[in-house]
Amino acid sequence: MKNNTIKTIVAAGIGAALFLVIGMVINIPTPVPNTSIQLQYALQSLLAILFGPLAGFFSGFIGHTLKDAMAGYGLWWSWILPSGLFGLGLGLLKSQFKIEQGIFTTKDAIRFNIAQLILNVLVWGVVAPVGDILFYAQPAEKVFAQALMAGLANAFTVAIGGTLLLSIYAKTRTKSGSLSKN
Repeated sequence: MKNNTIKTIVAAGIGAALFLVIGMVINIPTPVPNTSIQLQYALQSLLAILFGPLAGFFSGFIGHTLKDAMAGYGLWWSWILPSGLFGLGLGLLKSQFKIEQGIFTTKDAIRFNIAQLILNVLVWGVVAPVGDILFYAQPAEKVFAQALMAGLANAFTVAIGGTLLLSIYAKTRTKSGSLSKN
């Protein structure tokens, strides 16, 4: 148990650091103001599936908090929390995949993408804009436009990048039963 706790803490720390760096360095603007394509969610999805819900949550929550703090526009908790919740949700699916055993089938990729799409709709389509309205008194039309763009961009990024990362990682693992004694 202790080894798993250490792995989770290390994964969350590395995930948060990479979330920050990727989020600060790779920021692709969209037509919607103050909304960009963020590639760090693909990496967060890999860490969540590999290390579970706590690593997934804290890599997004801490990473997004640090990113907002360093960007200089203040902490937007209504967007920080969804970043963590996205990782938490994917991490809860850890037991549904056999990535560590070198298995990531087309069926797994489809299940992963259905799950990440649902999570993106929930966190960016509901949690973020409702939080903006309730806590920051932002106009609904503005925040729902931003949320729609962010959700679509993140779902697309995770569908491509997250699926590729999971597939590549699985290929680096030895499939159970693939080694035989001669």
